[in-house]
Amino acid sequence: MAFANSFAGPSTFTSDDELIVMEEEDAFGSDNPDSFESSDEDEEEEEESDEDEESRGLEEGDAEEEIEGDFDRLVQNIRSHDGPSTNTGLNKDWDFNIEEKDAEFRDDLREASGVGKRRKKAKGRQAGPVLSQQVRSLIGDGNQAYVDSNLPEAVRIMQEVIRIEPRAASAWSVLAQCYEDMNQPQKALQLRIMAAHLRHDADEWDRLANQSRELGYNQQALYCYRKVYSLDPTNVDALWDRASLAKETGDLKTSRNAFLAILKRFPHDLTVLAELRTILIELSELSTCANLFQQAFTHYQKMYPSGRGMDIATNSEISGGGFGLMEILVLADLFNTLGEYDRAVDVIRKGCRWLQGRADQKYWDLCDDDREYDLPETTRITAGEDGAVAPGRYPLDINARHRLAVARIKMGEVEEGKLHANAVLSQDVLDYAALFAEIADAYFDREMYAEARPIYELLGGDAATSSLYILLQTAACLRMLDELKEAAEVYEHVRLADPTHNETKMKLAEIYETLNEPRKALELVYEVIDSRKKRPKETGATQAMDSTAATTSLFEERAAKKSAAMKAQGRLTHAQLRELEAQKEKDVLKGYKRAQELWPQMLSHDEEAERLWLVEAEKLVETFRETRNLFLTTRTNPFRGMFPRSRRKQETQNEADEDRMASRLHLDLEHDTLSRKSARDKAVDVFRGVSFADWLRLITQYCFLLTTRGQYEVADEILRHILVSNAYQARERQDTIRLALIACAIAEQRPTVVVEHARKLITVHQFNNELQRILIAVLSSGLRPTDAFITSTLQKHLFREMKLADTAVKNPEVLRWNPLNKRYAPTATVKAGDAGEPGDEDADDVEPGTPASPEKDTPRTEIPTKNNPIIVAIYGQICIAAKSYQSAIFYLLHAYDYCPEDPMICLCLAIASIGRAMQRQSDNRHHLITQAMGFLTQYRKFRTIDSQTVGEVEYNFGRAFHQLGLYSHAVKHYELVLEYAEMARPTENNFAREAAYNLSLIFVMTGATSLADALYRRWLSI
Repeated sequence: MAFANSFAGPSTFTSDDELIVMEEEDAFGSDNPDSFESSDEDEEEEEESDEDEESRGLEEGDAEEEIEGDFDRLVQNIRSHDGPSTNTGLNKDWDFNIEEKDAEFRDDLREASGVGKRRKKAKGRQAGPVLSQQVRSLIGDGNQAYVDSNLPEAVRIMQEVIRIEPRAASAWSVLAQCYEDMNQPQKALQLRIMAAHLRHDADEWDRLANQSRELGYNQQALYCYRKVYSLDPTNVDALWDRASLAKETGDLKTSRNAFLAILKRFPHDLTVLAELRTILIELSELSTCANLFQQAFTHYQKMYPSGRGMDIATNSEISGGGFGLMEILVLADLFNTLGEYDRAVDVIRKGCRWLQGRADQKYWDLCDDDREYDLPETTRITAGEDGAVAPGRYPLDINARHRLAVARIKMGEVEEGKLHANAVLSQDVLDYAALFAEIADAYFDREMYAEARPIYELLGGDAATSSLYILLQTAACLRMLDELKEAAEVYEHVRLADPTHNETKMKLAEIYETLNEPRKALELVYEVIDSRKKRPKETGATQAMDSTAATTSLFEERAAKKSAAMKAQGRLTHAQLRELEAQKEKDVLKGYKRAQELWPQMLSHDEEAERLWLVEAEKLVETFRETRNLFLTTRTNPFRGMFPRSRRKQETQNEADEDRMASRLHLDLEHDTLSRKSARDKAVDVFRGVSFADWLRLITQYCFLLTTRGQYEVADEILRHILVSNAYQARERQDTIRLALIACAIAEQRPTVVVEHARKLITVHQFNNELQRILIAVLSSGLRPTDAFITSTLQKHLFREMKLADTAVKNPEVLRWNPLNKRYAPTATVKAGDAGEPGDEDADDVEPGTPASPEKDTPRTEIPTKNNPIIVAIYGQICIAAKSYQSAIFYLLHAYDYCPEDPMICLCLAIASIGRAMQRQSDNRHHLITQAMGFLTQYRKFRTIDSQTVGEVEYNFGRAFHQLGLYSHAVKHYELVLEYAEMARPTENNFAREAAYNLSLIFVMTGATSLADALYRRWLSI
């Protein structure tokens, strides 16, 4: 018989033929109708239930049934696949899937714990089958042959016994012992595992697991450990061994499940948490890890409220009962990585307070800052205010302070973060290099390149702390700070240290291109392209050899890999995609036509039409936004349709960028005016039958309606999303979207958003005064708009633009055109004294060069040839609003020199002079007041045109005298305003109400209440 022949002798168990092979991707063989194969849905369910996989044990009877079921399936597969001419039955067919068995194991665990219906334990089931007389006789003969040391005969007889009755456990045992005596321990181990399926002895499974582990059969050992836990759910050691072995073999999910099961038996155990931490981080399950540590933190705080506990092993007092500073730092790091910076700050503050025995001092939680841990030399402005909590100045470990610094900087509380960062940076860089680097990275992420640069340079200055990453970050900071020559030097250093680093070469090439050195840039690009072509192709020879390697383990001892065919299942064909796109285009055209029909009624504020229009517009807008082809990662690529023609099966983006850059540099060198893209790459201006101009009109109108309906956040999010679409990267369309964002922000009274987008427009349109006028026009009066107007970011931005405009007039030769940013930038810093603030000094030498001339193929902004009074006047107005009158006078006098006949500049100078005269620091009040009157006179001279402007001039004179306390002169001018208003048309803005209100204040102050009452009735009543 074929079954008997498969056990004909030891030659059957050669290294080339496996006794039992476990293919993790196949189950029992594809030809077996009884086999069960795992599907994608099963895998998803397994992942969802991973945390509960080994948290509960089976009942004894259920475990035994499950193990014997494995045995029966093995034997059934052997019999169903054996044929008269085969000799490999046992070698191939004892094959079952460990993932499927794990799935069954989880199901049994759920049933054992009460989740689902519990199976009833079979009653009266015997330990084994009743053996026939023939089998018992054969077993006796086999035993006698073994006693007589006739091992081949014993093997033959026991194989015959197994053929007749596979559940005869003694036959498997004797057969295993025979192979052990024949010095074949691997086959003996396999047979003992088969016998163990019939005995249900947890200790025996444990021994078999250890033997499998010693022989290097890790998957087999994991299977045995699982059987141990199934039979003895109280055996935590088996769980620990299973978890440790899975971790060693890289099976992190199995290791995680086992450790989580241990953690449920021993909640908040720090040893298990320490093992789990590295595994969960490797699996990117940071939220789970953070939750486990947070729960442990809360537990230990309740258990040891004093922050101290006894160590049972050493009988000594330890910090936090074991949950010490290291665990707190781990939890803070997890929150920082997850972006939950407020929770990281809370953990550090509360955790260190608890460890210091001050858990009852909860009043520190009311402080938004970290004054509790201020250093002795730290001085806070608010520390002396009434009701303010004085700094605690409690000690704080430098590592904990570093976590606070990173969290505060990343959450935007930069000043608070700098206090901690400076304390960390005062330490020895050799001892705390990692902390220095993380603080620099936090500054870099916040785009605070000036703060990050010195830290990176400090780290890069010592061989012990320098690295390729540090040097690249240093170069990035220098590049962002427009110090291109210094950045190029750093990149050159990196290139010499690592000639194979292509990313460095590409960045260096971009800098050389900006510095107008295209030949150097082209050489670098060619080096990158050559290295790409020489890159060796990956082959699967090694994997093929591994797949054919022989093994005598029950399981295939390598990680299973899903085939590409499995991933490709469920994908639509190209024809189906085109058909689906055609249907979507029909739907879009239908919806857009309906929106066009409702558009006039919607604009006439018909509520029903507006509601229906919003419904149609919402569908269209979401269709546009969810189309990935309109939002590519590289914005320079225009939209080329839903099915653009591919080039050589679509080269990778990096290769495309390299080729484009090489082509661009060739064009620069040869001054070629030909188009850079072929006709087939021509941009498409229509999406699903609707032009992009109509799409933009629809989207902006939709956002305007959302804003008026109180959904500004949604409208802002939509417009910001559209801003990054490849379809709208043209400058005029970008301007349209930003103006729409400004309009929505004005309607919602969001001045900070208004300033943000106005700044972007000023940056894009360099040396253009119209965008600066837009900035002034869109900011209304009021407290919040004033705060947005004097914000430090806008001040710094306008100051840079002002200095650049001054450099363009006085030293145009130092300006270079940056083709990437489409702006001029100085190649070297101009010596201060012309455009800077008083006292500013720049010692950098000016490096002469040739002024850039406009390219033929790229339009450039014209460099101004005369001084611009507008941006200087705006900066002076910001200084006035910030009550920095001395600086305001300085800049406004510059503007006055550029344009002495502008009435607005004269008025601003008068306001600044009076404001400075009213300050205590002023030592020449009378001179300033006289100067203000002189500028007011100039203002009157240039402003008096008609009756409306006359009223404005008289009001401003009255307001000036009013502020100086010269009420009689103020009354005279206010009354003139009212006289002009009586003669003017009602529709004119003649400042009558403002003048009447100020005049009534003077009357009330001087006791003329009747005159004030008359003003109220005539001018201030509705």
